[in-house]
Amino acid sequence: MNAAPPPPAALSVQQVLVCGALIVTLSMGIRHGFGFWLQPIVTERGWTRETFAFALAVQNLAWGIAGPFAGMLADRFGAWKVLIAGGTAYALGLVAMAVASHPGTFTLGAGVLIGIAQSGATYAVIYGVLGRVVSPEKRSWAFGVAAAAGSFGQFAMIPIETWLISHIGWQQALFLLAGAALLIVPLALGVRERQAGGAGIGHQQSIGQALREAFGYRSFQLLMLGYFVCGFQVVFIGVHLPSYLKDHGLGIEVSTGALMLIGLFNIFGTYSAGLLGQRWPKRYLLSAIYGLRAVAILAFISLPLTPLSVYVFATVIGFLWLSTVPPTNAVVAQIFGAQHLSMLGGFVFLSHQVGSFLGVWLGGKLYDTTGSYDVVWWLAIALGVMAMLANLPVRETPILRARAA
Repeated sequence: MNAAPPPPAALSVQQVLVCGALIVTLSMGIRHGFGFWLQPIVTERGWTRETFAFALAVQNLAWGIAGPFAGMLADRFGAWKVLIAGGTAYALGLVAMAVASHPGTFTLGAGVLIGIAQSGATYAVIYGVLGRVVSPEKRSWAFGVAAAAGSFGQFAMIPIETWLISHIGWQQALFLLAGAALLIVPLALGVRERQAGGAGIGHQQSIGQALREAFGYRSFQLLMLGYFVCGFQVVFIGVHLPSYLKDHGLGIEVSTGALMLIGLFNIFGTYSAGLLGQRWPKRYLLSAIYGLRAVAILAFISLPLTPLSVYVFATVIGFLWLSTVPPTNAVVAQIFGAQHLSMLGGFVFLSHQVGSFLGVWLGGKLYDTTGSYDVVWWLAIALGVMAMLANLPVRETPILRARAA
């Protein structure tokens, strides 16, 4: 007897957008507040900041490494199955993060398990379904809607997570978030496609053919380079900004407000990027985003640090935060088509997560070594300029393929 519910007659764009948006709201919203656990956990456990930062660095790296495989499985067997596994693993990882008393087990739970879970419960998997149900001319907009939902989760979850930590303790807060992560499981049924993956989609390729084509294409390499920088910048800021502000004498309410503003303006930034990606060349849009990030970070570390300067920085960087996501994935779909979109998006995101690993780990490592985050801020600026230049020569036109005989 098959206990699974029957597949829908057809997936509507609205259904995928609603269920996909709710999934990324939960998955991205929960992780956006992890920086608030740094100080209570290292204080209670007697660890260094590098210990916590390393676990989150591993989380980002595991997310990136598992991403292409999650994408392959989603493209081949159906995104909904991967999402169910991802939501379940997310909950288990949050529980492990709460109970781990040794740095090694903490890294396995908060790092490896949550990282693998996120690979199956965030953008790449959802974008694969959207790429197959949304017409090509509307993909950038649809990707922007999904990214904006993840941004709303970041905005909404920050005050919830800080309230939970202060009122019931950091461990009980993680247990409650584990329950919230399980809501991904029923929502996954809302993106269940009638036929798995790329069946029936135009030009058919094997996984090996798709990978050889993408990795041999210069524009794909440049997109990966830009996404590496994106990961370095946003994860360093997201994890270390609260501690950076506290080190400079600013209270928890300032860092809470800053991360809320990042999440709030990220909503407008990602949605705007999706809309603009339908009208402007996406390579120019991406270059502008990376260049503006470098300028914003330079101004932030150069001007006197006050609550007002923090809020202005959070507003600007929030608008630019995940605005790279819709145009980057839309370019990948535009060049290579939708058949292997989750897998190729997973490989691009792997580059993002390598950058995330270095950003969050170097933040902790260099702080413990030098007593300052200054070197990492300057690295973020230099990388932003590099990504700005790297995206300019990207070709957005569909790749030319020889017709099968």
